[in-house]
Parts: sequence; structure tokens; C-alpha cells
Amino acid sequence: MLASAALPDSGLLAQDVRAGLLRPGQKTLPCKYLYDEVGSLLFEAISALPEYGLTAAGQRLIRGHAEEIVSAFGQQLLIAELGSGTARKTRWILKAQCRRAPTAYFPIEISPAALARSQRELAGLAGLEITPLAHEYLDGLQALERQRTHPRLRGRPLLLLFLGSSLGNFDPGEATTFLRAVRRHLHAGDGLLLGLDLMKPAAQLRLAYDDPAGVTAAFNKNLLARLNRELGTDFDLTQWQHRVVVRGGARRVEMHLRSRREQKVHLPPAETIVFRRGETIWTESSHKFRRKEVGPMLQEAGFALDRLWEDEEWGFVEALGRASGQSW
Repeated sequence: MLASAALPDSGLLAQDVRAGLLRPGQKTLPCKYLYDEVGSLLFEAISALPEYGLTAAGQRLIRGHAEEIVSAFGQQLLIAELGSGTARKTRWILKAQCRRAPTAYFPIEISPAALARSQRELAGLAGLEITPLAHEYLDGLQALERQRTHPRLRGRPLLLLFLGSSLGNFDPGEATTFLRAVRRHLHAGDGLLLGLDLMKPAAQLRLAYDDPAGVTAAFNKNLLARLNRELGTDFDLTQWQHRVVVRGGARRVEMHLRSRREQKVHLPPAETIVFRRGETIWTESSHKFRRKEVGPMLQEAGFALDRLWEDEEWGFVEALGRASGQSW
């Protein structure tokens, strides 16, 4: 679960789809496109499933440690969030901070539907000012930098939230590179609260990403429905199967869409894409972490690990890092 050009338009979507589906070898689609309005609602449903314990684990940690998290910074704290979704988990942190002092919250999210829902979710929270930033991750942080030059906000510390183990969507090397890029947009002393899902048995992971109710399958297949709606492709959704691959050695869960038969799909204006029976489109990767690697990863990216909390029921951590004084 990403520009001054705020949301990915149909031109960029088409460009990314062509690049992913016409490439030699493994066909791919960027996971960010899973989150249109329908996809965002389906992901909310996934988050409530008992098999997908990640969200509940993050909520337990945040609810239990919200006061401690915000108290690690000055009273005049600003809060921003990458991939905020509906901000349901974030509410605990915002409530804790607003009890200390009025604060400004900057949700950074590419889904306008999710941004609208987050504003409804947080409506009525006394002392909270919300400024939604409809951007991808790093472009949103750039927009946030401009906001922080306002005299009313200048000099106030920032707590940046990156919850739900979204960092796992990056390959391990890319994750550190991304965190380093995030650090370049922060000031020394700013905080980063990072959610990370820990490695667990393959059967547990497979069930979490291929639930018996079929909600995750619908979420994955909705990506093809989105391409039909927005680009005019002609994917027959009945001929595609949700497939989950757990690669234990790589500590990675992959989501694919598998073609049930040999078929052709038309991508306007002129391309025809041929799929073999059993061929897949790789739509998402979710890398899992080990607790012992969290501190070194943050340090390599320019953060010092301040505190770490673990939910042992599911195997999930929230790590609080603080931006070092060094320029990265």
C-alpha cells in the first residue's frame, strides 16, 4: 500500500502497465495500482480478517504505546504519515498528541477515497488540523517540506508514521535506499515510527495472503478490473486465479494473478498481450523482517533506533527512530 503531479493519471497508469506487461520474462504490475477506490475498501476488509493479523498487531502496539511515542518529542509536535489509508490506527497517536497540544496532521496518500475516509474518521478530534497531501511517498514529503516553511510550523519537530509494514513492498536493498531518501526530507531530531512484519511460518503467511473468504483474491483481481475500467483492456476476470507464493529463503510473500488458459488481452490503443496457460502477473511483494536487523537498517539510512515494541501474538514490531544530525 506513492508529485507535484498529485495522483497517477491514466497516461502514467497506461505507461506503467505497458512497461510491466510487455516486458520479457515475468510480467508485473506496480502494487500501488491495487489501491483505487474499490481496492482501498477491499484492503480495509482484509485488515479486519482474523487470518491477517498484521493490522490488529499494529493497532495493539500503537494503542498501548501512543502516549510514550508522542512524549518522546517536544510538545509542539507535527505528525505526517506515508500511505495513511483511512488513518484508523493513527487516531490513537493523534488523540495522545492532541491531549498535549493542538497539532497538524499531514496524511500522504495516492488514493483520494482513502484521504476522504481518513478525514471522516478523524472528524471531531479536538485540536487537530488536517492537511491532506495527495501524492506518492517522496513527492508528498517534498510537499510537506514546503508546508514546514510556514512561520506557524517552522522549527517544530515532526513525527513521520510509516505503519502497516508497507516498507515490506520494497526489495531489501531498495528498502534501505528508500529510507535514506525519506531521511533527506527530514530534519535532525525528527522521528520515524516504522511498522515491520516479522518472518513467520509459511502456512501462517499463506493463509494471511490467501484467506478462505476470498477477500484478498478479490483485492488482487480488482487490479485487472481497474485496468478494464480505466484503460479499456478486456481482461476476463473468470480466467484469472489469485496465487500466493511464499519464498522462505528470501523472506518474501508474493501475490500473483495466474492465467487459467492461453489467452489474449487487448491494451488500447494497439497492443495485444499473449498469456500462456499458467503464466502469471506478479502484482505485489511483501518482505518480512527479523527483529535483529531493524536497528542496523535504520542506522544505515540515517536514523538512530530509539525504542522498539514487539507484538508477540502475531510477530510484528513498531520501531521508533530518530533522524541523525548527519546529512544523507
